[in-house]
Amino acid sequence: MVFTTHIFLFYFLPLFLAVYFLLPRAWRNLWITIASYVFYGWWQPWFVCLMMFTTVMDFMWGKVITRTGATEAQRKLAVAACVVTNLSFLGFFKYYVFAAETLNQLLAAVGAEQFRVLKVILPIGISFYTFHSLTYIIDLYRGDATPAKSFTDFSAFVALFPDLVAGPIIRYKTLAEQLASRSHTLSRFTSGVTIFMVGFAKKILLANPVGQVADATFLAANPLPLDAWVGVLAYAFQIYFDFCGYSDMAVGLGRMLGFEFLKNFDAPYRADSITDVWRRWHISLSSVLRDYLYFPLGGNRKGPTRTYVNLAVVMLLGGLWHGAKWNFVAWGAYHGLFLGYERWRGKQSIYQSFPRSVRIGLTFVLMLFSWVLFRADNLTAAWHYFESMFGLMPVAETAPLLAASLYTPYRLLVLFVCAFLVFQPLQAHDWAQRPVTWPRMAMVTPLFFVALMTMYSQAFNPFLYFQF
Repeated sequence: MVFTTHIFLFYFLPLFLAVYFLLPRAWRNLWITIASYVFYGWWQPWFVCLMMFTTVMDFMWGKVITRTGATEAQRKLAVAACVVTNLSFLGFFKYYVFAAETLNQLLAAVGAEQFRVLKVILPIGISFYTFHSLTYIIDLYRGDATPAKSFTDFSAFVALFPDLVAGPIIRYKTLAEQLASRSHTLSRFTSGVTIFMVGFAKKILLANPVGQVADATFLAANPLPLDAWVGVLAYAFQIYFDFCGYSDMAVGLGRMLGFEFLKNFDAPYRADSITDVWRRWHISLSSVLRDYLYFPLGGNRKGPTRTYVNLAVVMLLGGLWHGAKWNFVAWGAYHGLFLGYERWRGKQSIYQSFPRSVRIGLTFVLMLFSWVLFRADNLTAAWHYFESMFGLMPVAETAPLLAASLYTPYRLLVLFVCAFLVFQPLQAHDWAQRPVTWPRMAMVTPLFFVALMTMYSQAFNPFLYFQF
């Protein structure tokens, strides 16, 4: 089930909220768990069994880690067992096919016999709820969090449907007190509704239309240079408004339930360096990679060489986290190289002396190059796309047809609106923090209804981060 369907909007959400507010407070976390399992199992019911199993396992390991009288060796063993088990599940479902196909290619290259590759279905959102559980266990071991007061509280945290399948990544210690006790006020609820409607509009009115432009261009054979640049520009807008829109909806739904999630985006395309990008883009993932991988590897405490190695490892694994493709490895390496270089320069870009507007523009172009690696089907396709961007490929006969479909008044208008919004500083999350007034509702409500009507006319409605 996804947020941008009539089943969620007109059946699941109203029923969930009605039952939630009718129940005594002591039963609400249990209802969150049950409803979240229904939400998650809508695609494949057996996915729920995997999540339920890991939830029970992680809760029990948490008990071992915090048990009175547990030795340090026992605590370390419990953490290791939990991390290995969770990452094994994640590794099998997410990376088995990639690893097996890569091995088969190597076997074929040396003339050896290949083996049959099993077909494995990737459970949606497994990366997100696995990271949620791991932060709980690791924080318990470090003493940065207290154990869940009940299994119901912990299961509600893991399965919490607003952020279950596409984030943001939320740490248990952030929600621990809210799981035990949270306030429900009309102002908070209306604020949640407001930010949900804004996120819904971002997804339907902006991400989906520009996504069609991006798909048409990346699937085209040898597009014209201008078309190729427009295509990757459209993809940059699509992935931002798709994921940021989902995050806004998640924050809004959480706020309706009394939870407060941290902001996941902070105008990332206004960044003036790659280092600045990673302070603003997918903030929850950046902070998790920093606190649970970069710092444990030594961070910048073991000399410059080790710092650059740590950055490279973190970004390569961050790329792989997004998916089992060499494209994502190359994407992570690309960002790792720039982060390492800017670290060497004192966290400054090579164009630091330029005016800020120029720095923002150059950083955005560097991001466009990285999005080619991220979006292309494979590295060969990415290389050909780069060649098309710089006019190094022969133009296909179908190029005029592609241009005719790209440059319609509607699509040009949407691209212009996207460009305006990504380069202005006000963010929906911050805007929704202010008190909801009648003028604000009068502005947002018609926008939501336009998006709602548009939803029924769209056949193209993917959420990009569901695959991660």
